[in-house]
Amino acid sequence: MSVKAFKLVSAVEREMLMGDKNYINIECIECCGKNLYIGTNDCFIYHFLLDEKISTAGKITFAATKQLHKYLGLKKPVSELKAASALTRLLVLCDNTITLVNMMNLEPVPTGAKIKGAVTFALNENPVSGDPFCVEVCIISVKRRTIQMFMVFEDRVQIVKEVFTPEQPCAVAVDGYYLCLALTTQYIILNYNTGVSQDLFPYCSDEKRPIVKRIGRQEFLLAGPGGLGMFATVDGISQRAPVHWSENVIGAALCFPYVVALDDEFITVHSMLDQQQKQTLPFKEGHILQDFEGKVIVATNKGVYILVPLPLEKQIQDLLASHRVEEALVLAKGARRNIPKEKFQVMYKRILQQAGFIQFAQLQFLEAKELFRSGQLDVRELISLYPFLLPTSSSFIRSHPPLHEYADLNQLTQGDQEKMTKCKRFLMSYLNEVRSTEVANGYKEDIDTALLKLYAEANHESLLDLLVSENFCLLTDSAAWLEKHKKYFALGLLYHYNGQDAAALQLWVKIVDGDIQDSTRSDLYEYVVDFLTFCSDQDLVWKYSEWVLHKNEEVGVQIFTKRPLEEQEKNNINPDDIISCLNKYPKARVKYLEHLVLERKIEKEKYHTHLAVLYLEAILQLKSVTTDNCTETTELLFKLRSLLQKSDLYRIHFILDKIQGTDLHMEGAILYGKLEEHEKALHILVHKLKDFRAAEEYCMWNSENRDVQYRRRLFHMLLSVYLNPGTSDCALVMAAVDLLNNHAVEFDAALVLQLVPDSWSVQLLSPFLAGAVRQSIHTQRMTRTALGLAQAENLIYKHEKVKQKGTPILLSDKKVCQVCQNPFCEPVFVRYPNGGMVHTHCAASRHLNSNMTHHSSSSSNQT
Repeated sequence: MSVKAFKLVSAVEREMLMGDKNYINIECIECCGKNLYIGTNDCFIYHFLLDEKISTAGKITFAATKQLHKYLGLKKPVSELKAASALTRLLVLCDNTITLVNMMNLEPVPTGAKIKGAVTFALNENPVSGDPFCVEVCIISVKRRTIQMFMVFEDRVQIVKEVFTPEQPCAVAVDGYYLCLALTTQYIILNYNTGVSQDLFPYCSDEKRPIVKRIGRQEFLLAGPGGLGMFATVDGISQRAPVHWSENVIGAALCFPYVVALDDEFITVHSMLDQQQKQTLPFKEGHILQDFEGKVIVATNKGVYILVPLPLEKQIQDLLASHRVEEALVLAKGARRNIPKEKFQVMYKRILQQAGFIQFAQLQFLEAKELFRSGQLDVRELISLYPFLLPTSSSFIRSHPPLHEYADLNQLTQGDQEKMTKCKRFLMSYLNEVRSTEVANGYKEDIDTALLKLYAEANHESLLDLLVSENFCLLTDSAAWLEKHKKYFALGLLYHYNGQDAAALQLWVKIVDGDIQDSTRSDLYEYVVDFLTFCSDQDLVWKYSEWVLHKNEEVGVQIFTKRPLEEQEKNNINPDDIISCLNKYPKARVKYLEHLVLERKIEKEKYHTHLAVLYLEAILQLKSVTTDNCTETTELLFKLRSLLQKSDLYRIHFILDKIQGTDLHMEGAILYGKLEEHEKALHILVHKLKDFRAAEEYCMWNSENRDVQYRRRLFHMLLSVYLNPGTSDCALVMAAVDLLNNHAVEFDAALVLQLVPDSWSVQLLSPFLAGAVRQSIHTQRMTRTALGLAQAENLIYKHEKVKQKGTPILLSDKKVCQVCQNPFCEPVFVRYPNGGMVHTHCAASRHLNSNMTHHSSSSSNQT
């Protein structure tokens, strides 16, 4: 596909040059600034001034004004012209001689300086001399296989080097010390300073005209075999892919990023960036194509034309308009070297954004996303395509000129609902990705509000995630949209996030009550309970407490029982007020008292007594309805007994009065046990309930954390109940036997033998007797072991004492106390293990020095 990269504009028409003299032909041209020089076949040089004009419509034209013309007098064609602007000289090749003439008046230099014997020549555009008033010239000499280097000054020439080539050279370009030469059969790179040469590739100059063109520092463009335009560096390598020319290319020029070539019929334009042919211009009879300081000029024998490049930005926009995104981006990247950095960055970002919208319109979402990111797109440009997504309060105005041609998504998709859905899905994904990045800075409200609207419309599960996390959704717009799409639960979350808990609860209560329909959460009642549980607004908790309790007492009471621990510990909501509130809800009241007593372990008599009374009343109520113990009754009995056993805070006599006249004998026994009236308790368990196992357990739990004697007293008391002299019940006798045999260690065997009837056989009590004897023997052995250990320890100390006495201690009036430094006046002293001796009163002193203190403390037992 073509690109309009250049426009062909006439510069010098044939009438201006030759009038009616048809025999005059253009042989060569040179352009330096506004100065255009033309060499003809009749040995004339013409000088024109080119004036570039731009119309209001942006059209470029050139007006050429003839300054003068000069006849060289040789009757030979002017072969080549090269301007040396630093010297104000024009180098003219005619009849194998290079003449220096003044650029302004075309007169030869007075000294007559010339270079003779030149077939063709080239200027060194990367000179090595460093002299600004000197031009380095390389000529192909008329001598066979010879290259000569000259230094050309304002009025003289000086030969520098003569180099011989392996074959006859026919074209040359120069860069520093490097010559790029077209020989008879190949191209080479030759360093004329060192003589080192590097072969490039073969080429037959007899069949085709070679082209050697310096296009940049140490890089050349060559006409290669097969119609290829080859790039080569001075190192003999190619850093760019070749371009495909026609087989009969006459000339080539560079106007970045394009390579322009001329053949018999066309001017072709190839991109150096992707090597594709971009433009073809019909141009017959052309025989000259050259670039001069970025200006590309072509010529026929009769006229001169200029290839005016269209602005790169215009070319890029044309490519984008044709939806040729890749080509536009390649060209834009290539334009970096020709455009100032700041201007390029602005331009390139805009191009990326435009390309992104083109890809987006083609539903190429991955490519579009990458372009939007790279181009740092104001995401509101994208949001604005979707009707009603931007908040009404948004101040966004679309970029001008516009980044795309679409009014909205409806126009872009032409009403195709499937395409529209895909676009909305892409926007959801894109907004979700960028909302937490720098792209969102400055307009997070617009992004989050648009995202909420998309989620709500699509019934997307991420709607709730958005609302329960940090977000910047605008309340007014978002609330109206959620209400429109009947997302009432989500609307409640929005109200909550904005600190309007009362409005949120009002909505949720309506959903639970069925006043409005929203099936988002089937467990919304439990959610409301949980919300109130952690709600710090006590007024709201009290306001909705009746509602949640009325719905479900056991679940609703959680608003009081599961409140944050720190809040409960501060008693922000008074427990007494809660209990008063729960009087109408007996199940909830029991749950709350259980929470206070069993979970928080509050040690207040009224709560423990209240809970016990509630258990008791519930049990009696159930028993009044049925005589059989149902599961609920059994569970309540277990809770009551556990409370009566473990708590010491309830009013025992009050509860005992409550159960008088009922069949709650076990509970009565527990209460008597709390009053230390164990005989009554055991009498109930043994004679009324006949629950011998319960009687044994009673002795055990009542003696927990008590000494052995207390425990034995309880077991002996139970045995006495079993063996009451007035009792002849065989079951009691067997219970007594089992008690003794199963708990032998809990009894004093001597006392037991006094209590049991003489009629009992030894075999009947053999387990008890065996256990008692074993326990007695064990106790005896343990006592003996303890005694032996004590005796051994005592022996050790005695041995240490003897050892201390074994060493004689000499005391004289010359020895002094280590503490007070006074001599001993009497044969009484204290000796420390280190051999030091002190007075007895000094040893007892509290003001011993630290060294003595250390020794005395570590060995006081051995003194």
